[in-house]
Amino acid sequence: MAQMGFFDLSDRYASLDAKKDPLVAIDAVVPWEEFRATLERVWRKPEAERKSRAGRKPMDAVLMFKALVLSALYNLSDDQIEYQVRDRLSFMRFLGLGLQDRVPDAKTVWLYREALAKAGMMEALFTQFDGHLARQGYIARGGQILDASIVPVPRNHNTRDENKAIKAGETPEGWADKPAMRSQKDTDARWTKKHGKSHYGYKNHVNVDRTHKLVRRYHVSDAALHDSQAVDHLLMRGNTGSGVWADAAYRSEEMEAKLKAAKLTSHIHRKGKRGKPLTEQAKGSNRTKSTVRVRVEHIFGAQANDMGGTLVRTIGVVRARAKIGMKNLAYNMRRLVQLRRLNPCPA
Repeated sequence: MAQMGFFDLSDRYASLDAKKDPLVAIDAVVPWEEFRATLERVWRKPEAERKSRAGRKPMDAVLMFKALVLSALYNLSDDQIEYQVRDRLSFMRFLGLGLQDRVPDAKTVWLYREALAKAGMMEALFTQFDGHLARQGYIARGGQILDASIVPVPRNHNTRDENKAIKAGETPEGWADKPAMRSQKDTDARWTKKHGKSHYGYKNHVNVDRTHKLVRRYHVSDAALHDSQAVDHLLMRGNTGSGVWADAAYRSEEMEAKLKAAKLTSHIHRKGKRGKPLTEQAKGSNRTKSTVRVRVEHIFGAQANDMGGTLVRTIGVVRARAKIGMKNLAYNMRRLVQLRRLNPCPA
């Protein structure tokens, strides 16, 4: 088999461009170098603390960040990231790698994400990109839409007594003597029920702006936390609109008072009570509110269907925050491409 030459590679890339490789568009709209200083604070020791310059040089910070974005865009495991970068020309080009360049292996991808997770830097990176969106003219407009989506993790097969101890913040009997087993147990995830079905994992609570359908704030919790309990983490003052949309789970007298005190207008769905069903007028009002609130469902749908699903394969809430935060960030990058295509010059 003949070795691939420079012009062969160029022809392959040209054919990818003809098929409108989506990674090219994302690469063009994201200011990758603006993230470098933040990333290197986590991944590189200061010059004074480096014992030696010997050994293999670390992978480029921006390259590794882009590898994590790829993982979020397609919901790939670390092993799959290594394999797909080696296998797919579109992934290689996105990372700026040639056929002769070193590819980040699965362990390296894990180590870089772990460092980000432990440093709690995902929210800083998310906020940094939100600033870029604002500078491009995509400020938060039209009001705020609040909602939450369950993010599943592999289920633990524990006994009732073990689950009871975990909920009480205790270590189940016998686990302390089995560190290997303990390391595979996610004691931060929780069970919850939705539409009569049981789910195990975490929740991705989001604040989405009505106009641009971008995630403006997010909060990660275990799945058992009620949606309304995350509102303090989500509400923001920077949106040009005063309206707040959410489903009936968020409605309470306390919530209405909180919004009024913040000079925000409630468009939260009303809910019926036992013996006091909703009037036809209230039902009509809910339908009108749903035409706005449905925009947040488009985001969860994109993450679940277009971005390879939302299953988190890591263990523990610290890692889950990093994975879910990266998913929200990758969605915003992807959404920016769509917004540029729809309106190249936002007001």
